[in-house]
Amino acid sequence: GTAILVGREEAIRETAERSGVDLSDRHIEIHNARLSSRNDIYSQFLYERLQRKGYLLRDCQRLINNDRNSFAAAMVSQGDADAVVTGVTRNFSVALEDVRRVIDPKPGHRVIGLSIVLSRGQPVLIADTAITEMPDANELAEIAIEAAGVARRFGYHPRVAMLAFSTFGHPEGERSARVIEAVKILDQRRVEFEYEGEMAADVALNPEIAAQYPFSRLTGPANVLVMPGLHSAHISSRLMQALGGVTVIGPVIDGLQRPMQIVQMGATVSDLVNHAALAAYGALSRKR
Repeated sequence: GTAILVGREEAIRETAERSGVDLSDRHIEIHNARLSSRNDIYSQFLYERLQRKGYLLRDCQRLINNDRNSFAAAMVSQGDADAVVTGVTRNFSVALEDVRRVIDPKPGHRVIGLSIVLSRGQPVLIADTAITEMPDANELAEIAIEAAGVARRFGYHPRVAMLAFSTFGHPEGERSARVIEAVKILDQRRVEFEYEGEMAADVALNPEIAAQYPFSRLTGPANVLVMPGLHSAHISSRLMQALGGVTVIGPVIDGLQRPMQIVQMGATVSDLVNHAALAAYGALSRKR
């Protein structure tokens, strides 16, 4: 593929030179949002989207000219690029808001964030680690469906655990009730993947502990963990990353019409490469 850098060309080339990177012999394009010949097209496209949301044409022109996220997302929406990777210098939520002004969710899909945990066993997906702070039962069910779809696209047979602090009714709690209801919603929808809950994380992942619940519908350790709230998802994924012993990639964004990924502020080169690969995979999947 071809990498596209969005920014001021002079600054990009100075940075490349300081890093010992010769851009002349690499397949890298540089686009300056302010100088692009496509700005009028992008601005008009954005204005048509936002004119009934309080934006004037000049507001959209300003976004395209000055905001790299808006410009890059417009490039993808108009077919001039295939995916967006951003976030190194901006807060995750700000970058996501920038891009979602330009790119809509897929029809019938929910936008979620997943963290991919790579350990000695097979990868485990944790959802939702980025978008919905306190999902209700219906939202939890939708998150489970979306996350199972991601696992399937990665080549795995989804086994989805709906996590809570309780396991199959013990101990009882108000927050666990939302998870129990989400499982009932999945039952009604007759989804085509394994799921079970409510259950604690060790029951979902440890076969010896899970054996105490022979009625569980999971045929093996869960590879998709649906968290009861953003707080628990965010804390657990960051905690694993900080303690070491595993590699955590993400949050990975899924559910948008066009591929885009957001790295954490201060991301490493490895983080950027991983997210670029995921974004490229999403772009290739769209074209099949």
